[in-house]
Amino acid sequence: MDLKLVREEAIERTTRFFWEQSGSEPDQDSEEWEQEYRRQFELAKQRQANARPRAAPPATVAAPPAEPPPEPADWAKLTGPPTQIRWAAALRAERIGEVHDPAIRDWLATTWTRAKSWIDTRDLPIAVFLQRIAPHYAEYREGAAERARVEASERQQREAAAAEIRDAVEAAGITVDGLIELIDICDRLPAVPLGVKLAELSGEARSLRVFETADPALLMVLDKDASGRSDYAIERDPGLVADLELLMRAMALS
Repeated sequence: MDLKLVREEAIERTTRFFWEQSGSEPDQDSEEWEQEYRRQFELAKQRQANARPRAAPPATVAAPPAEPPPEPADWAKLTGPPTQIRWAAALRAERIGEVHDPAIRDWLATTWTRAKSWIDTRDLPIAVFLQRIAPHYAEYREGAAERARVEASERQQREAAAAEIRDAVEAAGITVDGLIELIDICDRLPAVPLGVKLAELSGEARSLRVFETADPALLMVLDKDASGRSDYAIERDPGLVADLELLMRAMALS
């Protein structure tokens, strides 16, 4: 006699007994649960003993499985006590297989996560089940449509803002190479401590990072090319700063 199978069947049948009797399951450490478990254990031993002469043990279709059946990776995990989850996983797989609408199947698989919800509706015919969930599914669809509308509106606003900035950059003739040339014609002053990064310019052979400094009249430049890196300050020109900021905004939105 395989006592492991006997114990698993006893646990599953004990769980089913309480859910069918009262719609809930007492704590497994309680005397009530332990008493019913012992009764189911003895019954399971008898069933297994009676099944010995047969070629295969009788199927226990009504009992929850010992382990949850394999599920698609995109299905949400069920929540609840482990014994409920094992049972609900089997019920969910069977029930979703009865639903023809792929959108409803996806909704059930990703939003119906309480094991108790599947257990409580296990005896409903599929037509009654679909009728009962219809208002909730309709509410979900309305919410999804509203979220999609808001996201589309926000996306259009972002795209419009990005297009406006790109047009402004193009109209002003601002380019990375042009800004590097503007920095090159500035007098190079002794380096000062860095502040917040203002811009990063990457040309074919050079890359420049431009920083604010504690001195409102100066910017710091970290200039790197094939020969190495040089750090120097330049006078803060408002027009140069405006062009750098506009180009960085355009690049961030591209």
